[in-house]
Amino acid sequence: MTKGLFNIAAFGATALLGLAGCADTTSRAQEAAPVATTRPEPRPGEGASASPRPADFVAWRTGFRARALSRGIRADVFDTAFAGVGVNEKVIELDRYQPEFRRQIWDYLDRAVSDTRVANGRAMHDRHAALLARIEQRYGVDSQYVLAIWGLESAYGSSMGSMNVIESLATLAYEGRRQEFAESQLLTALQILQEGDVPASRMTGSWAGAMGHTQFIPTSFEEYAQDWNGDGRRDIWGDDPADALASTANYLSRFGWEKGQPWGVEVRLPAGFDIARADGNDWRPVASWRAAGITRISGGALPEAGEAALLAPAGGRGPVFAVFKNFKVIKRYNNATSYALAVGHLGDRIMGGGPFVASWPRDEQALTVNETIELQERLTALGYDTQGSDGLVGPNTIEAIRAFQRQAGLAPDGFPTKQLLTKVKAAGG
Repeated sequence: MTKGLFNIAAFGATALLGLAGCADTTSRAQEAAPVATTRPEPRPGEGASASPRPADFVAWRTGFRARALSRGIRADVFDTAFAGVGVNEKVIELDRYQPEFRRQIWDYLDRAVSDTRVANGRAMHDRHAALLARIEQRYGVDSQYVLAIWGLESAYGSSMGSMNVIESLATLAYEGRRQEFAESQLLTALQILQEGDVPASRMTGSWAGAMGHTQFIPTSFEEYAQDWNGDGRRDIWGDDPADALASTANYLSRFGWEKGQPWGVEVRLPAGFDIARADGNDWRPVASWRAAGITRISGGALPEAGEAALLAPAGGRGPVFAVFKNFKVIKRYNNATSYALAVGHLGDRIMGGGPFVASWPRDEQALTVNETIELQERLTALGYDTQGSDGLVGPNTIEAIRAFQRQAGLAPDGFPTKQLLTKVKAAGG
């Protein structure tokens, strides 16, 4: 989530593409199988070997304790939460991990919307039908998309993460690369403990601090979590997923979900259509796209759902979508385009929808990080400035690719491929 859950641009692109989060640019959390509640591992100092506490970590903790107490955290809450907490090297390893390859969107979607995940989602829909209907009625959010988020984030509660959230965030804060973010989340996590929603022994989650069935980070929990069953606790970790599902519906509702409206539909483009317009940014009334000859993939008329944008996530050779306001709402939960497509598609499949019709360009090999850096450097040298060479394909790189493609007489889809890198190399001499 851009506003809340957590930011993949800040935490590295591995999170979602590894199904612990997603792909494209920004946001947050987690993975797949039928439900069986994950039991938390022992907290440090409770049967497991305590993590190391070097002198500079102790110094950081002392300073942070003073800051936390000055913000209203009670000493006993802090000391209980930090009992046995030290530097978790696994957290540092995961934070610093940089994959050699970026997963292609179709590889991600194959896993995110697998037959198993669809079948499990349908089973969860049947199992929790009455609960989901009540949540949908209260919050005005179509229940299949709440289910889809649950499926993507924790495989319907089977993989919620078992790391000590206090230790994970303390490690990130101490290590320093994410200090401002981590300390903010850590203060909020301590506030949650102080409010009594969960004991410290059960506050478990991912290495980045995402928690529970639908992987809220602490600040999102504080703002959006719900006590659905009225027991006085907002428990997003327990065997009963009701609080977590209501919290997720509340989040989507607060950002403007429109019940009964589509997130998007697969479309067919007319011959000669400028693929550069399918960049996800050109929002206009549906009537305008209809007038341009855009239809559903079946040939039927686009639904009347307010403004729409066209999106070609794999360039001109893959499926193209018209996306609507609810797609933007999903991206408030996680800003990666691939994640939003997965949520929408999984929700539709849970309700009996079929796979996408158009084929993905599966013959296209992903660029390695080094190849992406080379592409960025060469484009910039040719006058198509990517505004940096970091190995991540963001808006500036896509626009630079499009500019090069136009000049070279290619379809300006902005999609990075090995063939494109070869052409850029040839243009540079």
